[in-house]
Amino acid sequence: MELFVPGRVCLFGEHSDWAGGYRRLNADIVPGFTLLAGTNQGIYAHVEPHPSALVLTSTTPGGAVHGPVEIPMDGPTLLQEAQRGGFWSYIAGVAYQMLTHYYVRGLVIHNYRTDLPIKKGLSSSAAICVLTARSFNRVYDLKLTVRGEMELAYQGEITTPSRCGRMDQGCAFGERPILMTFDGDRLDVTQLRVSRELHLVIVDLGAVKDTMEILTILNRAYPVAHTPVERGVQELLGTVNRRIVHQAREALETGDAERLGMLMQEAQAFFDRYALPACPEQLAAPILHRVLGLAALRPHIWGGKGVGSQGDGTAQLLARSATDQQAAIEIIQRDLGLPCLALTLRPGQSVRKAVIPAAGFGTRLFPASRVTKKELFPVIDRDGIAKPVILLIVEEALAAGVDQVIVIVQQHDLPAFQSLFDGPVTIENYNKLPRSSQDYARRILEIGRQITWVVQPAQEGFGHAVYCAREAVGNEPFLLLLGDHLYRSYTDRPCARQIVDAFEQHGLSVLGLRRTPEEQIGNFGTVTGIWQDEGRLLNLTEFAEKPTVDYARAHLRVEGVPEGEYLTVFGQYVIKPQVFGYLEEHITNNVRQRGEFQLTSALDRLRKEDGLLGLMVEGRRYDIGLPEFYLETLRTFALP
Repeated sequence: MELFVPGRVCLFGEHSDWAGGYRRLNADIVPGFTLLAGTNQGIYAHVEPHPSALVLTSTTPGGAVHGPVEIPMDGPTLLQEAQRGGFWSYIAGVAYQMLTHYYVRGLVIHNYRTDLPIKKGLSSSAAICVLTARSFNRVYDLKLTVRGEMELAYQGEITTPSRCGRMDQGCAFGERPILMTFDGDRLDVTQLRVSRELHLVIVDLGAVKDTMEILTILNRAYPVAHTPVERGVQELLGTVNRRIVHQAREALETGDAERLGMLMQEAQAFFDRYALPACPEQLAAPILHRVLGLAALRPHIWGGKGVGSQGDGTAQLLARSATDQQAAIEIIQRDLGLPCLALTLRPGQSVRKAVIPAAGFGTRLFPASRVTKKELFPVIDRDGIAKPVILLIVEEALAAGVDQVIVIVQQHDLPAFQSLFDGPVTIENYNKLPRSSQDYARRILEIGRQITWVVQPAQEGFGHAVYCAREAVGNEPFLLLLGDHLYRSYTDRPCARQIVDAFEQHGLSVLGLRRTPEEQIGNFGTVTGIWQDEGRLLNLTEFAEKPTVDYARAHLRVEGVPEGEYLTVFGQYVIKPQVFGYLEEHITNNVRQRGEFQLTSALDRLRKEDGLLGLMVEGRRYDIGLPEFYLETLRTFALP
């Protein structure tokens, strides 16, 4: 299993994690708010199970390889190694926590590449702790959420001599920016979207600071401030920080780089005003201010500030463009001789393509499906128009914002589908149509220009049909809609748009869910998991294809779902492209279920290795795959 965990940079709100924690002792303290983002650089590893030990190999940023080191998976031994300190201690500390909370065996962790600078305020120690927690979680399918991995990584790191803050493990959320809120013992995480590229420069100031002394002195202001200086520290990490972080969040999400730069300068000014008097020996930071005051940089940056404790450790600058980012690096290296790191925050990948498999035989609708594909069966829409099912599904996909729809068909069925979307109505028949139908006929031809046809050479199952779209999809996420389901949203957002929005918000593959009576679950994929957003978003922990009622009762119950009901697949997904690799392995090695290549097992592997969310869709699914369901769809689909 291949894993990557990035470092993280604190954009705004340093120190507010521990400051907000004091609310458990003094409710008058303002909660802490921190805005973080993952770095481009990180730690890469190959991991696999081991029966009895940790077998560890590490590669430093310079390329030097250390190890292998073997540590028995024994509680006292792991604890001793963790408390010893050093690089291996972080892995041992997390392994100790895993062994304490779960029945796990060992791991082989081969850290074959590290391009994350260490000891530069980018949380390299937290990254290796998260990597270790994620390795145990995915190798042994512990069904931990990202928050669960983050918590065990934190507990593992503080088992070592390190005294990291709660924000450091924010790297668990990857390269996406997040807002962390610290309210006493409660930690909340909100994932954010960047609407445009933001170009940062991280500067290694190359000086020495005593972080422990800084933290010790600043902590004297809590839980109760007794002096003007201590009250200033609480004001800085409380009211001032809350305002700046929330304004920065808005600027980040709207792509207002100029405003972000101004807020960086404002945050630095407040830090110098309130924190510097508390610890002037450590926080004067002459090198930091030399960088921030460099006149040659001003045409290239919107602003900048120190990172973390700011005692000449690291600075961050917000460049005006990618070209200005490179120019700023060259100026700092030329004029000050300081090493720099480029960090670019990018918008999450958008969903541009949809896939609709329409190559099945339609066994349950035989013999009608022998002469007319079930995807071409008519259904009356609310506008009173009789539309083929495939047309309604394609319209759903386009309403979700995709640019291209890939339809999977059998070779002998291709002419029938193409005649709908590519063949214009003869002029004689066109003139017989009412004006509204003439307009819709032209609209269908426009839709046809956005459709790509892919032929499935043989009916080898749902997973095989999806795999046939690999070349057309390429290396990007895609929306998948079933060819025998229709959808009706209860809101002004189409059902498929809800799925796409969830993917773009969270950066994980998403499948739509609905509640289904247990007597029907034998017809559908059924899931269970842990609520991330109560009643709305589920971290999936198991995915079963058409389970028995007995199995569902034993394994697939979900908290809050009424007795006798389960969560089943809605028929809409957004899936990351690595699923094609899993499907290729199944096809190459002839791994079949019920004689066919299925998608479910590939999705379950995607869940284990990358994470999978389930979204309760605000809408209704209409199934046409069975005669009784098709009849119900005909009766109800056009109803308001």
